[in-house]
Amino acid sequence: MAKKKRYLTAVMADGYVKTIGPTHAPFTHFWRIVATLQNGKTDVFWGHAPSRKDAAGKQAAAAEAAVQRGWRSYTLEIVELTECDDRGG
Repeated sequence: MAKKKRYLTAVMADGYVKTIGPTHAPFTHFWRIVATLQNGKTDVFWGHAPSRKDAAGKQAAAAEAAVQRGWRSYTLEIVELTECDDRGG
């Protein structure tokens, strides 16, 4: 029998909601990097990971990107994904 596809939802501290799916992938966490550029604008990078440890590993990549791209600052946020029945959350 085929595995049921599921929808996953991440709710960030600022209220941003991201829904992922339908998927069979074993994602458990969502990560987001909000970078402040030299001109004051922001750029956002995001993804999902199969574990909190994997998501936290983005810290090193973010620090390297900050140097290479000349970001003024950045934040890395990680939240646990929750399964929902449908796209509506």
